[in-house]
Amino acid sequence: MDEDGIKTVLLHACCAPCSSAIVEWLLNNEIRPVIYYFNPNIYPEEEYLIRKNESKRHAESLGIRWIDDDYDHPAWLQSVCGHENDPERGARCELCFRHRLLATAKKAKELGISHFATTLSSSRWKNLEQIDAAGNWAAEQVPGTVYWGRNWRKGGLQQRRNELLKQYNFYNQQYCGCEYSITKK
Repeated sequence: MDEDGIKTVLLHACCAPCSSAIVEWLLNNEIRPVIYYFNPNIYPEEEYLIRKNESKRHAESLGIRWIDDDYDHPAWLQSVCGHENDPERGARCELCFRHRLLATAKKAKELGISHFATTLSSSRWKNLEQIDAAGNWAAEQVPGTVYWGRNWRKGGLQQRRNELLKQYNFYNQQYCGCEYSITKK
């Protein structure tokens, strides 16, 4: 049990490389993660499937419950409509985080898991304040859930991520996932 008294957490996972060190840390701290793979932002679908399969492979290798949710890219496009030309870390990213973390909060409620977190906050390419704002907003929308915001970049987790990436021979993507980030690096 961690300092917040959490025993189980629904962990929104963007990909296996980003979740690997976090999952290891959770398990080492007696927190059981349930991996929730909900990433309708990823484009093209082939890229989505590669990341999905890597995430599932990692969870299965550890005997962790892994949940896949709907790949509804058109719904995601609608959620960021009008922000296609925003820069990385701009309003489009926050809308994307809201879309994905609201689904995570709803899934946590459905599963009876009070706390949810995201691996998005492990990426040095993402704005932690935006992620936390989206997570807290999602928890407000779904009473009975708590967003557990953590800076997963600290405590050696970034280095451990890189070690686990090699150990598991994970596919390591070169962009966040959406078609707009391909050209906005």
